[in-house]
Amino acid sequence: MKQEKSSTGQHQKFMDAARELGCDEDEAAFEDKLRRIAKVKPKPEADTKAEDDEAPE
Repeated sequence: MKQEKSSTGQHQKFMDAARELGCDEDEAAFEDKLRRIAKVKPKPEADTKAEDDEAPE
C-alpha cells in the first residue's frame, strides 16, 4: 500500500512539473507535434522493385 501512495505522489509531482513547464495534455496537440517530428521517408522505387524480384515463388 505504501508503494501505491508514494508512486501516486510521485506521479502528481511529475504532472505538476510538466504543467509548470507548459506541457500540453491535449491529445490532438500531441498528435500534431508527433507528425511534425516523426516523418517516415518512403522507400525509393529501386529498392521496392528489387525486393519484389527476390520474393519466393
